[in-house]
Amino acid sequence: MGDLKFEFTNLKVQESVGSLTLNRPPVNVINIPMLRELIEALEVAAGESELKVLQLRAEGKLFSAGVDVLDHTADRAEEMIALVEQVCVSLAEFPVPTIAVVHGHALGGGCELVLCCDMAWMAEGATIGQPEIKLSALAPLATLLLPPAIGPRWAAQMLFTGEAVDAKTAEEIGLVNAAVPPGDLDRTVAEVTAQLSSLSSAASRLNKKSYLVVTRGWKSTMKEINEIYLKELMALEDAQEGLEAFMEKREPVWQNK
Repeated sequence: MGDLKFEFTNLKVQESVGSLTLNRPPVNVINIPMLRELIEALEVAAGESELKVLQLRAEGKLFSAGVDVLDHTADRAEEMIALVEQVCVSLAEFPVPTIAVVHGHALGGGCELVLCCDMAWMAEGATIGQPEIKLSALAPLATLLLPPAIGPRWAAQMLFTGEAVDAKTAEEIGLVNAAVPPGDLDRTVAEVTAQLSSLSSAASRLNKKSYLVVTRGWKSTMKEINEIYLKELMALEDAQEGLEAFMEKREPVWQNK
């Protein structure tokens, strides 16, 4: 297929390896147009019959600083949540193994993209987390995927405090496969990719299909959590205050309602 270039994302398929790259530097803030591009790119990549592995990468200083705060406002939140859900389901149910290649920080929606990949390698010095609660918001997909990925205690700490963890901690709790020196990240991922590419495509796809039976039975629950976000969270005064404070670069004043 060669290259497929959008405004904010790029897809490259070379023989059996695909690379889907976030390309909105410097920090890859995810906005609604970018989400639409990711949906189209994942659909195209899923149709590549020779593909054996898909890498999720990013240009710029960070893997991703998360979804644009402007897209969390009341007039955009419903569309944003629906698109995030579609992207994440497409990535989580991708027909071949997926690898997140994380440099810099992966925060908010960036962390959720990592959670939707089957495997992840992370550069030492990077951090990963879900800071939404600091804006009086929540992270629907992370609420679902963090507890089975890292256990309820660590998931509760990350979700309830909003504090990120460093790459070594992410490795220790099972959030990523390994933390490696930044200079070794591409080489390490290339070695894993080569191993996956050497396998039977037909068997690998059935292996992934079998894996999904166990790990991805969460779509009905996701809709329930999204409803909490859209109907209850967005009605809170503090949810609006959190967004306004962030955009105005000031400390929020919580009304606790």
